[in-house]
Amino acid sequence: MSKPKVAFICVHNSCRSQIAEALGKHFAADVFESYSGGTELKDVINPDAVRLMKQIYGIDMGQSQHPKLLTELPPVDVVITMGCHVVCPYLPCKQCDDWGLTDPTGKSDAEFISVIHTIEGKIIKLAKSLK
Repeated sequence: MSKPKVAFICVHNSCRSQIAEALGKHFAADVFESYSGGTELKDVINPDAVRLMKQIYGIDMGQSQHPKLLTELPPVDVVITMGCHVVCPYLPCKQCDDWGLTDPTGKSDAEFISVIHTIEGKIIKLAKSLK
């Protein structure tokens, strides 16, 4: 049986959704495939997210990922929105959830790290629920 495909969605696909994609690949690759996408694009992934993910986990998102539109994603089983307080376009899926995460862009490293650790916990919980 193939693994479920999980899409992490945020408006710009430059911070929270990218972190979730990276942590999904890092902590749950044996349970589900991780993707991220957005409705609009930034040119690059948030530099603070790239720096802190590399510092904390050794994951270089700047090398392994890039901002993507929703149209670039494969069909998915699970859609997780990050809490952008906007209505995302409908993506067909079997399960959806909103994680309601605060955008750490422009905030302190401590706030960024708090969001990163929250995403880590949610990824681990999601993996357990999909086993």
